[in-house]
Amino acid sequence: MVFHSVPTLIQSFFPNRIWKKSDGGQKIYLTFDDGPVAGVTDYVLNELSKREMKATFFMVGANVEKSPSLAREVLFEGNGVGNHTFHHLDGWKTRLEDYVIDFEACDQILGKTLNVKPKLFRPPYGTMTGRQAKVIIETHELIMWNVLTGDYDKSLSPEQILKNTLRHINSGAIIVLHDQEKTREIIRKVLPDLLDFLADQGFQTVIL
Repeated sequence: MVFHSVPTLIQSFFPNRIWKKSDGGQKIYLTFDDGPVAGVTDYVLNELSKREMKATFFMVGANVEKSPSLAREVLFEGNGVGNHTFHHLDGWKTRLEDYVIDFEACDQILGKTLNVKPKLFRPPYGTMTGRQAKVIIETHELIMWNVLTGDYDKSLSPEQILKNTLRHINSGAIIVLHDQEKTREIIRKVLPDLLDFLADQGFQTVIL
């Protein structure tokens, strides 16, 4: 079951993770996970650019290695970048040592490719152990979300995804979308309307 809006009770269990921002104003934090992927990430960048909007991209190291120029384009367009592990690991299924090695490998490829030192991390699937979090939080902010679009869920129509997402958007929301193969088609049906809604409502998209 997809939680389009993460219950505050769940958020309260993990106070050291950032679920939502509260810096005032009509600000929204768009985030994209799993890229960069040719034919998807570049589409997203084009739609954002049309509206002069920005987002934060949590990149998988292996995909950065495959598409370095696309990763650089994300940064060149003024967007934010974060670590999403090198191999998109599920923290609950990965030993601490292996998880940290993979996390560090992603930092290294981002540094080598983009000449940046990432300060943001999002765990794939939203899952990680307390021990993993304790290590990573020493150097990175743990960015979660409070609005999950469900764009990867094949059982949901574009209309359902959009309707459910719009219902939960308010100032400070951190919204999760995906620029990956699984969402190649659905993102084209959902993203333009979502971005137009944000613009019509006077929201400012800000990088984390």
